[in-house]
Amino acid sequence: MPARSAAQQKAAGAALSAKRGDTPESELKGASKQMVESMTEKQLEEFAHTTRKGKPGHVKP
Repeated sequence: MPARSAAQQKAAGAALSAKRGDTPESELKGASKQMVESMTEKQLEEFAHTTRKGKPGHVKP
């Protein structure tokens, strides 16, 4: 499932970094903190590796 917005993609990238141990989880905020706990590394990779071209900055729920 690809990211729907650039903000979602950035959050997934931060969560993926923490999941792999490159960034401490204590530095995460907001959505990325929830993503680490609720998503697998494979799911985070799919979100983070989505191209940003044509994506809006934010998507209203």
